[in-house]
Amino acid sequence: MLKEEFIAAAVRYASAERGTELWEEIEAAGHEAGRHYHTLEHFEHVLQKLVPHKNVFIDWDIVVFAVAYHDAVYNTLSKNNEEKSALLAEKRLTSIGFPADKVKRCKAFILATKHHESVDDEINLFTDADLSILGADPDTYTDYTLRVRREYWMYPEFLYNPGRKKVLHHFLKMSGIYKTPNFKTRYEAQARVNLNTELQTL
Repeated sequence: MLKEEFIAAAVRYASAERGTELWEEIEAAGHEAGRHYHTLEHFEHVLQKLVPHKNVFIDWDIVVFAVAYHDAVYNTLSKNNEEKSALLAEKRLTSIGFPADKVKRCKAFILATKHHESVDDEINLFTDADLSILGADPDTYTDYTLRVRREYWMYPEFLYNPGRKKVLHHFLKMSGIYKTPNFKTRYEAQARVNLNTELQTL
């Protein structure tokens, strides 16, 4: 779904060849060695969670591009993946003539995935979709945690566990992990169960 949506959005501003070229770069990023959770599967998952809310967004192309680029740069040793992903999106979208104000908005979506704090209705939906895995059923959540751990394979447990605990506490301390009514109703309670369960294993 994401491939079709991405190319359809891109060809409104560039040639089909250029749109395909940009998609192939995203696809290659999603298949990079070392990625086990932040893959094309995750990108697709985020888009699928947003499609039912498509009418909420003023410009769907911005959302599609944000989904595709939000983890385009992902290095477990880096602390500025979101900034680098946003800059890549800016460079690529500017190259096809995507309007500057829309490029700026797309970057705002991507940068919001760094801290997942409340911004506005559209961005809150986007970040809620990005975090929907936290509220998945226990088996799916466990698979997610194993995939994340594989991405951080270079860190021994005495280094990984404290860092992971910090992430989990960050979400648990939020007054609401999810910012929008639909996601909050559907995922909030289970997400807190999942996070607390994982904490007990670390």
